[in-house]
Amino acid sequence: MKLRNSLLLLLTATIWGVAFVAQSVGMDYVGPFTFVFARNVIGGLVLLPVIAVLGKSGGPHPKQAPEERRKARKTLVIGGMCCGTALCAGSITQQFALLYTPVGKAGFLTACYILIVPLLGLLFGRRCDVKHWCGVALAMAGLYFLCMTGGSFGFAMGDLIGLSCALLFSIHITVIDHFSPMVDGVKMSCIQFFFCAILSGIGMLIFEQPSFANILAAWKPILYAGAMSSGVGYTLQIVGQKGMNPAVASLIMSLESVISVIAGWLILGQALSGREIFGCVLMFGAIVLAQLPERKKQSV
Repeated sequence: MKLRNSLLLLLTATIWGVAFVAQSVGMDYVGPFTFVFARNVIGGLVLLPVIAVLGKSGGPHPKQAPEERRKARKTLVIGGMCCGTALCAGSITQQFALLYTPVGKAGFLTACYILIVPLLGLLFGRRCDVKHWCGVALAMAGLYFLCMTGGSFGFAMGDLIGLSCALLFSIHITVIDHFSPMVDGVKMSCIQFFFCAILSGIGMLIFEQPSFANILAAWKPILYAGAMSSGVGYTLQIVGQKGMNPAVASLIMSLESVISVIAGWLILGQALSGREIFGCVLMFGAIVLAQLPERKKQSV
């Protein structure tokens, strides 16, 4: 089960890493709120037929009392709304960060959630062992060599936005960790997309002037971000995080930075420097370290 979940989260990181290219291209045509709105509408629509098929194959649960079904639906809706709120805040902040900060620095700052998640876990009584903290330190070093290729490290407005994005996505991971054992992951993912679309749509109407022509011009990056990054990626995140330590899950998902560099090399023909390759090696080392089995205490 742990290996399957790890592979699902690795696939999630791959999808998200490629999506960085789509997010950058999409911002050439539409604003941050419009992009987030469109991608989440598509993400929610993609999951509707999936839920219908799973519902028919799974069938009803006659043994569950009506009161339990109402309680389960309430938990599902609350979980979807909480996840959707955190997702909207994180996604919007990430789009704004890309407006003011180079992609490499934005990727590094956003991926700081691998450090923030275990710190948030401490607030809820979840402890991390030494290998997790060593993995976090190694991953942070890898992300530095991978993304901070310019040699500068000053905190401008874009950097502060990027750090805020890292905090918001850390909250999103923590919220998913709380609700995923209690609800259907696919249904909660669908609810979070539509709720995120409602919130970003309100911001779109207030702060931007959306144009159907511009949205149509950006249909390729929006479609990939909506169908793959949102519809598939965030759903795999919810399913893959189920029963996993959120600190380990965040380490695996932080590989999206590595995948984004590889995608840029394969798709855009951007060559990897020795510094970036070294960062990739450190990142993969951090993931392997975090996945090592814990040593069982011998009973006396």
